[in-house]
Amino acid sequence: MTFDSASILTDKAAFTGQFVHALVSKCRDHNGRGVDGMRLIQMMAGAIVEFTLLFDESDRGVEAMYDHLATMLGCEPQEGPVSDLALPPAYIIDFRAEQGRELTRRMFEDWLHCAYEFQDVLLFVCQQMFMAMEEEGQHRRDLFRLLIECTNRCLGYEIAAQELCDIVIEQKIGLEGWSLPESISGLSAVSGRALALSLNAYQQTAFRGADLPEHLDRLTCVMTQEAVRLGLPAGSDWRFGLAANDRPLDAPYELIASLEPLARDFFRVIRMHNLMDQAVASAKATGRMLAVAAGGDRPEVEPVIAKPLAMAAMTETYKTVCTQYAIMSM
Repeated sequence: MTFDSASILTDKAAFTGQFVHALVSKCRDHNGRGVDGMRLIQMMAGAIVEFTLLFDESDRGVEAMYDHLATMLGCEPQEGPVSDLALPPAYIIDFRAEQGRELTRRMFEDWLHCAYEFQDVLLFVCQQMFMAMEEEGQHRRDLFRLLIECTNRCLGYEIAAQELCDIVIEQKIGLEGWSLPESISGLSAVSGRALALSLNAYQQTAFRGADLPEHLDRLTCVMTQEAVRLGLPAGSDWRFGLAANDRPLDAPYELIASLEPLARDFFRVIRMHNLMDQAVASAKATGRMLAVAAGGDRPEVEPVIAKPLAMAAMTETYKTVCTQYAIMSM
């Protein structure tokens, strides 16, 4: 069932019910009888980000939504530091938030010109979601804070990915003459290095056949899904031609040394200090560069070449960092 632009104003309740049903259906717990509250919060964070990206100053837009929601809830979010254990890993937040963004695009694509009605629906759903979870023993101030943390991270990944692409295009391609394959490899390698450093790299040295460690596999999914969302042909050729585990490691050291200082300075400016967050943002940027280079009817780099190139740079760099730390810890 779809709603035309008139239905936004005359049948908002029915539309809101449809949105809630679609949202909750994706958040069932493992036994299918309840709702995974954390997953629901992450998907709502993605929905909020998708809405605020309609505007030029999305960061100010999301702050305004927090203020509106605080008024509706009758409380401010919980203060103080948030434990690392309170939130899932960055790649999970990105994955669930992207699900929320995709759902939001499908539901609201026909009436984006009614932005304020759109905002009312999102805020109402958040309010009702928190009230329902509060009846089960959760505190609305805690839930509000978790929503803010997930939303800020999701928005940060989106903004950082675009800015990293701009840095590569303007400084590396424009000024230093990097090729598109070098740009893809450089971003991917920076992502793999940040991931390894975020995980106590010396403990991550078990590589079995073609299987990737779970964290690395999840990060490659961030990259591949971003690329496919933006038009890169989907397929199973991402690992075609990757080196076997008995081959010497071949991380693109020169590209890392050239790009990582710029990326580090940028992350410091936007206060994205967590290395896992940096890894996810860099992986999303890699996916976007892949879509630019290998998407469309006449790609500048063939997908069958570009995709394994990005995968190899990320995995080889990750393995190199892990191996180096293992040697130094002996």
